[in-house]
Amino acid sequence: MTNIAPHGTALTRPDGTPVRVLVVDDEQMLTDLLSMALRMEGWEVRTAASGYEALNEVKDFAPDALVLDIMMPDLDGMSVLQRLRQQNNMVPVLFLTAKDAVADRVAGLTAGGDDYVTKPFSLEEVVARLRALMRRAGTALASEPEPILRVGDLSLNEDSHEVLRGDTEIELTATEFELLRFLMRNQRRVVSKAQILDRVWNYDFGGKSSVVELYISYLRKKIDAGNEPLIHTVRGVGYMIKAPQ
Repeated sequence: MTNIAPHGTALTRPDGTPVRVLVVDDEQMLTDLLSMALRMEGWEVRTAASGYEALNEVKDFAPDALVLDIMMPDLDGMSVLQRLRQQNNMVPVLFLTAKDAVADRVAGLTAGGDDYVTKPFSLEEVVARLRALMRRAGTALASEPEPILRVGDLSLNEDSHEVLRGDTEIELTATEFELLRFLMRNQRRVVSKAQILDRVWNYDFGGKSSVVELYISYLRKKIDAGNEPLIHTVRGVGYMIKAPQ
């Protein structure tokens, strides 16, 4: 995991008090690291080491968001989520999943989870996902305008994760969003496949550059289809995003 500096845009509850986040995982080192990062944002944080403890903390703490590990020894994250939703508690949930547990991610989102990150992850990514979840749910407000990246008529909101090409909203997966954000943060700059693998996938992906080509093709179909191309291949070097001349 990587270190994180606090975001410049403060996020609070609508009444101005700090947002509340409950972190649930049976690995104390992980909950300690997450708690530290979230408190740096000025948020109030509590932790739980089991599913049953999490349910009790939700009642007592009334969190604005929940970071929930799927695999726990007593009551797993999926069961915690199901019980909360049965109680009509719609707190936004960010699942923590194993890197290769694709079925867990799909099942979690189908069951009513809002988003997921895979272990190991960057602390910055968890904070960004939580900010977006709470903003979308209306449980938290930013004190300053939303951070938006723009390339030509393409815009990307880093907090709400909304992407627009002109007036058309574009639905992206979490990985597609991270890839597009990396390209847009480096607009008019060529980035190599190795740089993309390191930044977007964060950890060892087996060095398979073909996955970059695959996701670039996914993005092009969604971003450039029927429009003047923004994503360009620089043969033998990498990729670049730039506005039409």
